[in-house]
Amino acid sequence: MDYGNFCSQILKTDPKIRFASVFDEWAKPVGGGMREGMKSLLSEHMQNELVNLSIIDWKARKDTAKMLGKTKYTLAEYDTIKRFSFYLGDEHLLLVSTEKDSDTNVVVDEIIKLYYKNQK
Repeated sequence: MDYGNFCSQILKTDPKIRFASVFDEWAKPVGGGMREGMKSLLSEHMQNELVNLSIIDWKARKDTAKMLGKTKYTLAEYDTIKRFSFYLGDEHLLLVSTEKDSDTNVVVDEIIKLYYKNQK
């Protein structure tokens, strides 16, 4: 999959999506980034910390998949934004942040549709 193109498609679906990036299991970015003209609310150091914590969480969820099934996504809602983690198989993690007033169901549905469309 072309992860850069995938993330560009995600950003085009909703102007309230601030950030979309795919990372490998070592927290290395493999595509995507911040919406053009948008400024991150976090320092670069804090962004890296958040990615690392998301990777640790993702790996921990792999262990519970045997009992509960695979996790499709998780959501953290903060005072200022929403942050989604989508589990793209066993090797890649998609992180997405949106404005707080974004429609969670629409964001999730659109991203899942794009993921399966890009699998072909």
